[in-house]
Amino acid sequence: MVAGAPRSKGDAKLRPVVENVGVLADFKKFILRGNMLDLAVAVVVGVAFTAVITALVRDLITPLIGAIGGSRDFSSLTFTIHHSTFRYGDFLNYLISFVVVVTAIFFLVVMPVNALVERARQKPPGDPTTKRCPECLSEIPLEARRCAFCTSELS
Repeated sequence: MVAGAPRSKGDAKLRPVVENVGVLADFKKFILRGNMLDLAVAVVVGVAFTAVITALVRDLITPLIGAIGGSRDFSSLTFTIHHSTFRYGDFLNYLISFVVVVTAIFFLVVMPVNALVERARQKPPGDPTTKRCPECLSEIPLEARRCAFCTSELS
């Protein structure tokens, strides 16, 4: 028998399966990490949010602008220069969608997070453990009956 050679045909078939189990376990650990799941959820929510905003722009905002300006569908707006057609209407639809998405993210995500961070920065004042001596204005313990600095009696 040669060193390092498989002992039987069954051993040679089992070795890749065992190695694949290790790879699958590593992949499972990687995919189930908290930040990876958070990212996946954020992507799915972002896609759904973008679909809602696109529908809002297409079905509500664009017709409102069209009622004022005269055209209900911006995607058909074009102009031609030297036989080249520029479709700026579709760009306007995407631009309006972008502005609405950014505005919604700012008001629904950025402002609340900034408020939470600001609130966390402002620590409530702790219970005072010292007071000022009325005579010398030194910091002394609350329970003190006489100032350690000027020896005046405290009430």
